[in-house]
Amino acid sequence: MDRSNNRDENNDLALSLLPESVLPRNGAGDKDETQGLSIRVWIETMKLWQIVGPAIFSRLASYTMNVITQAFAGHLGEVELAAISIANTVIVGFIFGLLLGMASALETLCGQAFGAKRYHMLGIYLQRSWIVLFLCCFALLPVYIFTTPILKLLGQTDEVAEQSGVVALWLIPLHFSFAFQFPLQRFLQCQLQNMVIAWVSVVGLLINAFTSWLLIYVLDFGVVGAAIALDISWWFLALGLYVYAACGWCPQTWTGFSMQAFSGLWEFIKLSAASGVMLCLENWYYRILILMTGYLKDATIAVDALSVCMTINGWELMIPLAFFAGTGVRVANELGAGNWKGAKFATKVSVAESAIIGVFFCILIIALHNKIAYIFTSSSDVLEAVDQMSYLLAITILLNSVQPVLSGVAVGSGWQAWVAYINLFCYYIVGLPLGFVMEWIFNLSIGGIWGGMIFGGTGLQTLILAIITIRRDWENEAQKANQRVLKWSTPTPDGQSEEQVH
Repeated sequence: MDRSNNRDENNDLALSLLPESVLPRNGAGDKDETQGLSIRVWIETMKLWQIVGPAIFSRLASYTMNVITQAFAGHLGEVELAAISIANTVIVGFIFGLLLGMASALETLCGQAFGAKRYHMLGIYLQRSWIVLFLCCFALLPVYIFTTPILKLLGQTDEVAEQSGVVALWLIPLHFSFAFQFPLQRFLQCQLQNMVIAWVSVVGLLINAFTSWLLIYVLDFGVVGAAIALDISWWFLALGLYVYAACGWCPQTWTGFSMQAFSGLWEFIKLSAASGVMLCLENWYYRILILMTGYLKDATIAVDALSVCMTINGWELMIPLAFFAGTGVRVANELGAGNWKGAKFATKVSVAESAIIGVFFCILIIALHNKIAYIFTSSSDVLEAVDQMSYLLAITILLNSVQPVLSGVAVGSGWQAWVAYINLFCYYIVGLPLGFVMEWIFNLSIGGIWGGMIFGGTGLQTLILAIITIRRDWENEAQKANQRVLKWSTPTPDGQSEEQVH
């Protein structure tokens, strides 16, 4: 089958939605080239937002589930709120980043295999990812079991540590849902089955709101009820996606369970580990910032102000993370199809559109610098602290509109190991020490910690990734993608790959 068939169909659909005045006409003269570029940008935008739009929707829904549960738990008392917040944000949050990153290995493999029309391999990759992530979940269980002594070691009060430990044990089912759900999301996303992820996320959000109310207020289960509500809603997401994938809606890519999933596991583990380290190093850095803030003189105000800023940043970050997913899929699909020019053009369009959105929110934060914290607090001290940090928040949002897109290019191309080294260098060798210096030597307090993250971490990382992306040999990347597809394809009984047979 011609590899351009699907691409031509998508192009025709996008062209049908264009205004007639934009379509090229015979005898258009010098306008043809500009109109041709406009059409290419429109077609790529349609393809990109087919992934980005539902991804924003589903990520916001998932993020909101945690907010809803914490909001319900907040009415139980300060200790209960602290327990569910710490267990969910610190304990689950640390592991969430690792497992999410490990699952992103599927964006490389499934995306390139789908672009190369090796559809049967997507189901095999999905099963391999389940095996690897479930093994990782078992290895990480001690973090949940020993949450209480870990938190006491980090300086939490005995009461909060004990309560957090109980919550963490009840969140173990949530922990295992990640291993099942994250690969399913990438499996469906890489074959452009994105709306089902969005709709399942909406239903999961409604279930979370109902179960939180039922278990906390009606049945009076307290913080344990909050944990169970999260378990139920996240497992609904996982099972909902599995039913869609395995019950007939993905006939080309899901052909049932296979023993072939157990072959080539070591190579899969290495790619998953590189993907996990790449993402979790950045994810962990934000949590380390909050722990560092706890040692400041006015720690309570500093932590509250930083939490407000990080919450706003977290909400807005769902958009760049959706571009991260969309760019990874688009680049992987085009490289898998051997269309290196299409991959390069997809990168340019994605960076430009995400940056435009980032500039909008950056300006919005600067314009509302003294009002944005009213959503979360009425404390004059916290409001003033957030006002002072608003310019740092604006810069962070602007940089985060570009950096995840460049990371998406890396995932789509299979450069995860390189980006893991870059993240380690930028965030932990440069960013953290710079934050310490700016905080304690120059007495810049919370602004110094965050400034170290921006300039030594995100800023430097964005610059390095931009240079690597610009200087990359895209034609060579397409050849590597073809070799990767052949290497990871299931062999036929005579030992040849399917490509070699045909």
